[in-house]
Amino acid sequence: MSRLDDQMAFLTEAEKLRGILRATAIGDGSRPENSGEHSWHIALYALILGEHAPKGVRIDRVIRMLLIHDIVEIDAGDVPLYLQTADNLPVIEAAERRAADRIFGLLPEDQASDLLDLWQEFEAAETPDAVFAKSLDRFQPPNLNLASGGGSWKTYDVTYDILDARVGRPVRRGAPALWDWIAPKIRAILG
Repeated sequence: MSRLDDQMAFLTEAEKLRGILRATAIGDGSRPENSGEHSWHIALYALILGEHAPKGVRIDRVIRMLLIHDIVEIDAGDVPLYLQTADNLPVIEAAERRAADRIFGLLPEDQASDLLDLWQEFEAAETPDAVFAKSLDRFQPPNLNLASGGGSWKTYDVTYDILDARVGRPVRRGAPALWDWIAPKIRAILG
């Protein structure tokens, strides 16, 4: 196969991300968001909210991370944040790693290596770019839940304390101004 064949095989496979449904509904509450929409939306969040990133964060890299961060869900599925536990997290992470190897492995070797490294950087959330990207990944769903009157928070009996621990902590770590803005709005719904 040619380089272009490999690239097109990856792009054809990546399209399947639109078929992966998430727990969070779109803003009007009419249907679940899919993972392709989520990836696009948080990449747009990075473009628009990049001014709230800590100094030195490269928004172009953040956008690249966000466009590919959930591609593993094509194989591993989307496990809602509120269903992830210490017991099942190693299983989820192993499934995602296998998916990353397979899906990025469709690309020519140089691109496969680049995107796999970028995905691993996002997952580790240790670099400034990845910390900010991870904060946006956690910041977007509460905005959809607010728009839909509580959305998946009702489904999973989410309290403010649970949300603060699972969502607030990573958002504060990478974008404290965003958490300061949204926390009072969340409290108004969750109490």
